Amino acid sequence: MKADLILRGNKIFTGLADQPEEAAVVILGNKIVDVCSIEKSEDYAGEETTVLTYHDQLILPGFHDAHLHVILGSLVENFSVSLGEARSEEEAAAIVKKYADSHPEEEWIIGFGWDRNAWMNKKDPHKSSLDRLLPDRPVFLMNVEAHYGWANSCALERAKIDNTTPAPDFGIIEKDENGEVTGILHETAMVLITRIAYRFSREKQEALLTAFLTHTAKHGITSVDDLYASRANEALEDFGLFKAFDEQGKLTTRIHLYPSMNGDIERAKALRDEFRSEKLQMSGLKQFIDGVVTGHTAYMLEPYRDKPGSHGEPAFPEEEIKKWVKKADKEGFKIRFHAIGDRAIRLALDSFMEAKKVNQTSGLRHAIEHVEVIHPADIPRFAEVGAIASMQPIHLALMPKESYTDVLGMEQSPYCYAIKTLQEAGARLAFGSDFPVAPINPLLGLHRALTRMDYTGIEPWNEAEKIALADAIRSYTLGGAFGVHREHELGTLERGKLADIAVLDCDLFSIPADEIKNAKTVLTVMDGKIVYERERMKRFAGSCS
Repeated sequence: MKADLILRGNKIFTGLADQPEEAAVVILGNKIVDVCSIEKSEDYAGEETTVLTYHDQLILPGFHDAHLHVILGSLVENFSVSLGEARSEEEAAAIVKKYADSHPEEEWIIGFGWDRNAWMNKKDPHKSSLDRLLPDRPVFLMNVEAHYGWANSCALERAKIDNTTPAPDFGIIEKDENGEVTGILHETAMVLITRIAYRFSREKQEALLTAFLTHTAKHGITSVDDLYASRANEALEDFGLFKAFDEQGKLTTRIHLYPSMNGDIERAKALRDEFRSEKLQMSGLKQFIDGVVTGHTAYMLEPYRDKPGSHGEPAFPEEEIKKWVKKADKEGFKIRFHAIGDRAIRLALDSFMEAKKVNQTSGLRHAIEHVEVIHPADIPRFAEVGAIASMQPIHLALMPKESYTDVLGMEQSPYCYAIKTLQEAGARLAFGSDFPVAPINPLLGLHRALTRMDYTGIEPWNEAEKIALADAIRSYTLGGAFGVHREHELGTLERGKLADIAVLDCDLFSIPADEIKNAKTVLTVMDGKIVYERERMKRFAGSCS
């Protein structure tokens, strides 16, 4: 038997041991047929075999991003104005104006990434700042966490939002002391605008998906979990687009779909039957229990320090959430909950436990997304329930930690992003980016998991929660595969598994943890095919570029 592709190197991390080893990965078709010595791999080399040698560069399983949003991410990455560098409301508005002037063809100006916590005054912006510069073009700008947005008057008028418009459930239309709409919309209130702003042509939808697949391949990502991105972004969902790409052989990243859990079990069952290929699967259901700490919409056990009358609220009534979970669990669906606040996490665990008792189910691998602020009593419950902690280490750098500690209290800080504590308590970990909330690059996530470096880049946040590099990589590869019940096919480099592989420009195990963020992907193989390769002249580089 002669192979199609052989990858050789001194540093191959299979995921089965804690250190890389010298070996060769032998690929025939879309499968790994052997992981063996370099000498033995000669037996598989024929005239038509492509042999790539990487010396001290790290070869590892393709990354599996366990939490992102495909089309929303591509929209933000490729077709919107980035506001992450703005340090004031006025600067953000000026950036938007510059973008709008250079994109006269865009009817709506979409933006992303502004963060009041990075501004001097720490206050929400106002529609008037945008109105002065763009009075006649609709503008909608999501904040860095995508849980609230900033609109100008033109956008509000298009959406028919005025001082008398009622807010939808789990939504807030901010008003000033005079009852005037300010332009800030929280949670589901954003849908009043996005259902209009996100009406894209088929051509643009295809461009969005194509750009996403290019982006993932560039970063060594071979599988993703596309999670329902909230009611505010439902207008972007088009699973038929994914299916068309799959049938045309254009998917270069495996996509695992998690549509909304809303009680409609028959629709969920129909989607599960329709999407079941090796590259496109409906893997479970996702829903929101709460919002975010900075918007005071995370569901907390204790009131917010700076808003004593509120501890947030659930996105849906607690009993309705539990009823949905019981129905979905009974039908064998994996359930994933957005739960950031400690009360939301407790509600998710309670819901899983009750469903398990009622339905006598086991092994469904439900997951809680984010797990940002947890009560210590709930840490061991992940192992007891069998729930996955699906976390995003890169969020440690998303905003100043004071945006948490100032509103929750310093006593909560040790239980923020408690990755190692959860791991030691027996929780299975799965890492992702939450793209576009954070950059998709998994190496940035690995860097934060190892260093716990905060927003400032100067000091760590909860340094005791650092984990080992091998565990972090497994959480970004095998953890995702386990979450979608595909650890027998994906997540490690083993004989018989699908050939999804990434090669980096250096050995992460041989460099300081702080340098991991500078590493680059040089080769991505998905389903046995090379879907990305940097210039071959760089293949033999021995250190991070």
